[in-house]
Amino acid sequence: MYRAALLPRLAVTLLAAGTADLARADIYSFVDGSGVTHFSNVPVDGRYRLLLATPPENRATRPQNWLGKSAIFEPLIQRAARSQAVRPELVRAVIVVESAFNPRAVSRRGAVGLMQLRPATARRYGVADAFDPEQNITAGVHYLRDLLTRYGNNLELTLAAYNAGEDAVERYGHRIPPFSETEHYVPTVLRIYRSLLAQQRTG
Repeated sequence: MYRAALLPRLAVTLLAAGTADLARADIYSFVDGSGVTHFSNVPVDGRYRLLLATPPENRATRPQNWLGKSAIFEPLIQRAARSQAVRPELVRAVIVVESAFNPRAVSRRGAVGLMQLRPATARRYGVADAFDPEQNITAGVHYLRDLLTRYGNNLELTLAAYNAGEDAVERYGHRIPPFSETEHYVPTVLRIYRSLLAQQRTG
């Protein structure tokens, strides 16, 4: 799960609380002439720019290159984002960190798919098949919209709740819960999000 406002010396295991165990690798992205954002851990195109650097000790394992297929999900992301008035860049950032665009990703806690829906979240949004990219993205973006509304468009709290759950955010007085995973997850997604916004402006 990844970004471009480089996380210099990122000594973070990129896992979301209920997310897939993401294999570590540098991640690159670019926006093409049609406005489609492409991701890859294999930057074969000269337009790719580093989005997320992982530390050297984590580079031994390379993920299956689902990232290279990320563009096939772009219409789903755009449609869901438009429907819920959520920035598509935020959706992409969450997907990068949650699953690295692997629609078959499964976490140790049972969260599945592109946006790593937990079983309770999938039920809440009427998802019949959480591995189905369209259902997964539609529900995940709807959940993001509900969290943004709940927390007054505060991105930090929204992402903390997406990662650790709303109860945890409430329990810690509307603050990011002091869980190491969540404390890494929130700034990671935000850095990717801001980098993608910057790319979109200049792409």
